[in-house]
Amino acid sequence: MKSIYDKLHHVCIVVHDIDRTQAYYESIGIGPWQAYPPLSEYIRLAVPDEEGFKALKYRVCNLPNIQLQLCEPGPQDSPQRRHLDTRGEGVFQLGFEVPDADAAQAESGLPVLMSGRRSNGTGFTYYDTQDAAGVVLLTRATNLPGR
Repeated sequence: MKSIYDKLHHVCIVVHDIDRTQAYYESIGIGPWQAYPPLSEYIRLAVPDEEGFKALKYRVCNLPNIQLQLCEPGPQDSPQRRHLDTRGEGVFQLGFEVPDADAAQAESGLPVLMSGRRSNGTGFTYYDTQDAAGVVLLTRATNLPGR
């Protein structure tokens, strides 16, 4: 039976200083890194604070088998800011690629921490799993089903 957690896409690490952390990774041979596009492409957002969500800075490194993400939250409220303030730097989420964002969210049966969808239906859902799983689990659809 196929699970929505079959395809690990990324590991996201929250950090205080994204430039310093990226420089460290590059110094040990992990890179190249790219800035993630602005988070303004989402037309439907269910987040604690839209300003806090849009202030998140991301950098991604596409390795052959997985993507690494660095996230520096702004001072506004966000689950990433709360994680950094209460738990410190470290792994915030495990992201899983799914064919359909809405179907995966419905199938999960988990409480939703936040979600966002683009105009074409692709997007993400963060689940409220920190206490039970030790990390936030996320499902994301990058492409439309059947494409």
